Amino acid sequence: MGLELYLDLLSQPCRALYIFARSNNIPFEFKRVQLMKGQHKTEEFRKVNILMKVPALKDGSFTLAESIAILLYLTQKFKTPDHWYPSDLQKRARVDEYLSWQHANIRAKGSKMFLSKVLLPVLTGQPLSAEKLEFLIEDLNVVLKQFEEKFLQDKPFIAGSEISLADLVALVELMQPVGAGYNLFEERPKLAEWRRRVEEAVGKELFQEAHEGIMNIKNLTADQFAPELLESFKQQLLKQV
Repeated sequence: MGLELYLDLLSQPCRALYIFARSNNIPFEFKRVQLMKGQHKTEEFRKVNILMKVPALKDGSFTLAESIAILLYLTQKFKTPDHWYPSDLQKRARVDEYLSWQHANIRAKGSKMFLSKVLLPVLTGQPLSAEKLEFLIEDLNVVLKQFEEKFLQDKPFIAGSEISLADLVALVELMQPVGAGYNLFEERPKLAEWRRRVEEAVGKELFQEAHEGIMNIKNLTADQFAPELLESFKQQLLKQV
């Protein structure tokens, strides 16, 4: 049994894993799990991840959940180049520092923008108000400023002169608001240059391929969701936003 990755590329952590594995020539079977179709809630998928979340990994009889844990597992199992998760103690600490911070900041604010601007209007039929959008942008701007000043500073990448897991995880998260129609790179030249370097480091074509779905999300319609899940999805979203 080879390595299997259970992914939906509309999910930021799934894209990070997909890009990382592909750019490092890690052999894996891509098991697509469509969240909008409720495929993460099937009994078959529960055997892989009882938490019913993607991404998930299956390596023979071994299963693993949580994207950061999976990324670290892959770096060690496949002995990927050191820059991804540096052996140097302080560089590794910079990667860990960002990965520890991002969940409640970049991920939380970027996801909220995406859910509010794209999914909620599709499921409720009500467009996002200008006031609500302005509030979300202000919230996101706070963490973007922190990201630039604290984590990126004047370095090419978060941990120094080479790309690391931190950069990849950061950029896939920032693409979520972009997919929702908010180009956060437009007036941030430092961030735009960093994005260019990250894309070049993993391969621009691969990066664009992984983001094709999220960049076309504006075409999303309610009938693309499993009918029996529409109401539960809507209630979950209302609680989150």
